[in-house]
Amino acid sequence: MAVFGMVSAVSSFIKIRYLLDKAVIDNMVFRCHYRITTAILFTCCIIVTANNLIGDPISCINDGSIPMHVINTFCWITYTFTIPGQQHRQIGTDVAAHGLGNEYGQEKRYHSYYQWVPFVLFFQGLMFYVPHWIWKNMEDGKIRMITDGLRGMVTVPEDYRKDRQDRIIKYFMDSMNSHNGYSFAYFFCELLNFINVIVNIFMVDKFLGGAFMSYGTDVVKFSNMDQDMRFDPMIEIFPRLTKCTFRKFGPGGSLQTHDTLCVLALNILNEKIYIFLWFWFIILATLSGVAVLYSLVVVMMPTTRETIIKRAYRSGQRKEIAGLVRRLEIGDFLILHFLSQNLSTRSYSDMLQQLCGLIGASRTPSAPSTLEMNPISHPSIYPPTEAFGGKETET
Repeated sequence: MAVFGMVSAVSSFIKIRYLLDKAVIDNMVFRCHYRITTAILFTCCIIVTANNLIGDPISCINDGSIPMHVINTFCWITYTFTIPGQQHRQIGTDVAAHGLGNEYGQEKRYHSYYQWVPFVLFFQGLMFYVPHWIWKNMEDGKIRMITDGLRGMVTVPEDYRKDRQDRIIKYFMDSMNSHNGYSFAYFFCELLNFINVIVNIFMVDKFLGGAFMSYGTDVVKFSNMDQDMRFDPMIEIFPRLTKCTFRKFGPGGSLQTHDTLCVLALNILNEKIYIFLWFWFIILATLSGVAVLYSLVVVMMPTTRETIIKRAYRSGQRKEIAGLVRRLEIGDFLILHFLSQNLSTRSYSDMLQQLCGLIGASRTPSAPSTLEMNPISHPSIYPPTEAFGGKETET
């Protein structure tokens, strides 16, 4: 029952929250990192840990001169090994199992990773949550505060809706061109997501002795090979039967060596976990890379921002949207983009219509440079908040 309780706690990472409860401050790819991936890794950690506690992760056999629990414990806390030179030989005639045979003069491959699998999975789960934790603390509830009262509301009294919209517009006009630090923090955390998944791929590859990089492709090739000719690459990385050497002193003080065969039932689970993680990490790295490139295009090309605003503000004229985008810096655009994800279509459209009118009434400057992120000119990431009853943050 305790295991089910831990799994239900992990499910909170991927549960769908209503907008009334929490503001949307990122995109879907960002959420794949700290919700889905973190939940997957924590769940795998719980399953492996439960299997270690409930079942027998290792079972070794010997000639009976050593108590079973002694040899099992020794081989679990030290290491076992296989012989790579005996991997592809005929079972039953040449070797007892893949990687098990005459070890004289042969290179040995030692396996001790299985002790650390739960800890590594847990650490990876924390790594995928860190970028979100950084962004959440730097964002500091800004979008939640701005959209409070309208977020998630479909039908509200007209006077109340207009009053909240006016407060948002007043805040936006008062703090315009002061959100570049805010956008820099967001794009930095988005880049951190991409770097994090790449680091995790190399980290797992190092953890598994350099076999993770080609693990998925080797398994795909194995599934397409002839039944009589193929060799399972999962057995080579996660052997189910290994050898262990136990040494002790005999009755006369002479050193005795005992070779044992150990069944690693836990590797049946490990091989499935890591083949799934291989494909998931590849998909996530691809999506994260595309997201970073997309953000770079948004920063460098004002026309892309016009298209994004037009998609949410369908009733707006392209000319007035272009004028609005030319007046806004990248941080202001990011605020507007998050507002579109937290407000109803009607509230967002009415707000943009008023903003276009207010900004259009003033003189429109020339188009901004493509490199608009200049946090140096605005040392504070958080703009004034007088429109919401707060005081200006001192820097």
